[in-house]
Amino acid sequence: MSPPQSRTPPPAPPPSSARQQTPGSSSSSARGAPPPPHADGAGLQSRPSFRDSKYSEILGADVVSLPDLRRLAWNGVPPAYRPTVWKLLCGYMPANRDRRAAALARKRREYAEAVAAHFAAAADAARSAQEQALLRQILVDIPRTAPDAPLFAEVAAVQRSMTRALYVWAQRHPASGYVQGINDLLTPFYVVFLGEHVVGGEGGGAGAAAAAAAAALPEEALKEIEADAYWCLTKLLDNIQDHYTAMQPGLQRMVLRLEELVRRIDLDLHAHLAAEGVQFIQFAFRWMNCLLMRELPLPAIVRAWDTYLSEEDGGFESFHVYVCAALLCKFSPALLRLDFAALVLFLQDMPTRAWSEADVEPLLSQAYILSTLFENSSAHLNVTS
Repeated sequence: MSPPQSRTPPPAPPPSSARQQTPGSSSSSARGAPPPPHADGAGLQSRPSFRDSKYSEILGADVVSLPDLRRLAWNGVPPAYRPTVWKLLCGYMPANRDRRAAALARKRREYAEAVAAHFAAAADAARSAQEQALLRQILVDIPRTAPDAPLFAEVAAVQRSMTRALYVWAQRHPASGYVQGINDLLTPFYVVFLGEHVVGGEGGGAGAAAAAAAAALPEEALKEIEADAYWCLTKLLDNIQDHYTAMQPGLQRMVLRLEELVRRIDLDLHAHLAAEGVQFIQFAFRWMNCLLMRELPLPAIVRAWDTYLSEEDGGFESFHVYVCAALLCKFSPALLRLDFAALVLFLQDMPTRAWSEADVEPLLSQAYILSTLFENSSAHLNVTS
């Protein structure tokens, strides 16, 4: 399979001063109108960067060209445009501007009806033993979700919101149901869509400022964020549902593909891990299950998801394997010096917790190179579950 036409090797990231920081509003997202120009310290409007101008041009069209948007978003999305871009790339928001407001209102209403049907307080006593067990598991996992991020660890309204979204998703997808790890996948959507409503939430921020702003949001705004995050999570999981069915064959397949890829690009590292008795499943299963969300901080994850969502064919499965391979091989010199115990500790606690967008972009570039080398290879990584 040839690489999607929307993919281009990412250029060097623009300077931070060129990145738009003004959060868009919910109404501007629905209209697809570009956010207002950035104001400098003297209150004067600065000239938008070339990248901002391109986003403004594409998103301002009556019908957004999704191929053009994918090609542009692959290299990163300015925070002010990210909520709108993600909704479009997920297929949640219509490309046609005139249909947008009505479609969002309908989907938010549908989600509210699902919450009333599946999660209403009046239904608590009527829940089956299986439903009670499901709710207990989600309630156990919610405090463990991004525990270092005040937005998720300290804001009770956000925790209740995530509980509802995960419970409703599990009830509406009984083939897989709720599996640990899905809770992590909800957080980037929640952070990005929060950025439409508060300063401090955009761009992957989930710190104290974003937490305080979220706690002060009106209930209607929180409901919009919850519904939008739910639907985009649903779109994502529709493409990787076999990651969460019995025996999780999708994840097993990704781990096997990663091992084969590392064997082909770094034979010394592959041989060293094998000699020390380290199996890829011991560390890579979590990398696939949580999409590196426990290895990278949220701002870096959000930047990576710009690229993943831009991948037309399997960004969250195929391209993620290449990213994991690039990550593992980045630390190859250090790993080759470690014995079994040290290897396990290193791979389960990678020195990447303080990474920024600037750190993750070279990783995406290397993953792109690997994908172009192996995606069309005659000896492609044809690993079946």
